Amino acid sequence: MQIWGAVTIVFVALRVLPGDPAELILGSQATPDQLAALRTEMGLDRPLLVQYFAHLGDVLRLEFGESWRQGGSALDATLERLGPTLSLSVWAMIFTVVLGFLAGTFAARRAGTVADHLVSVSSLVGQALPPFWIGIMLSLIFARLLQILPSTADGTMASLLLPALTLALPFVGWLGRLVRTGILEEMNQDYVRTARAKGLSRRVVFYVHVLRNTLVPVVTMLGLLMGFFIANGVIVEVVFAWPGIGSLLIDSITFRDYSVVEAVLIVVTVCYITLNLLVDVLYSYLDPRIQLENA
Repeated sequence: MQIWGAVTIVFVALRVLPGDPAELILGSQATPDQLAALRTEMGLDRPLLVQYFAHLGDVLRLEFGESWRQGGSALDATLERLGPTLSLSVWAMIFTVVLGFLAGTFAARRAGTVADHLVSVSSLVGQALPPFWIGIMLSLIFARLLQILPSTADGTMASLLLPALTLALPFVGWLGRLVRTGILEEMNQDYVRTARAKGLSRRVVFYVHVLRNTLVPVVTMLGLLMGFFIANGVIVEVVFAWPGIGSLLIDSITFRDYSVVEAVLIVVTVCYITLNLLVDVLYSYLDPRIQLENA
């Protein structure tokens, strides 16, 4: 249902936008006969409803047509760009999880202190900053002033750090506050007092029991966050000239390359649905109570 909705929305949106794809492909010097012949070849002269059902059939066969800008299959062009986007998203997730858990644990262990308030304020400031501004500032500091990291993609691991940090930083504080709240709630549970009464050390109770139970709501949000990184890293990819599906999508929308736009959005939708499914599986693994309720 979600995939069908995405296909329908993309189909309608692309065809109500102003502009003629035939004119973009052939240029302003094309004759009316040439434009008409290309529209017929692309099926744009048929009624909209006929185009829609024909397009649904093509999508079911994973046939998105040819890309007039990229050359070759639109799906192949999309999958070729998916790898860099996944790499960027995975590294952004790693930075978010590591920094967010460190910040949240640090704040929870010092709840009510100045350090706790500093973490909370920093997290709110980080969430308020727009990603494109963060990207520009990181590029200015580390690429221009310090000259220790490249500002654009050059095929090295170093070129991945700045865009990944740009994606991650607005969510580090958000995850830190989520972890902090979860830890403080779990620390007040009866099982913690019972474990301490049995002689377990504070460190064992914290790392073995409290943190595991804190992961349950966190994993749910991380799955959605990974989908966000894949689907909404467009600005970051443009700022750092990252060769992912985000920059491909922007170029394809600009030049009305219907086939690639639809292929990109369908691939992103499938990735998002798959991530949600994996989150549900992990959720039931981390919280055995869910398995008991379904039994």
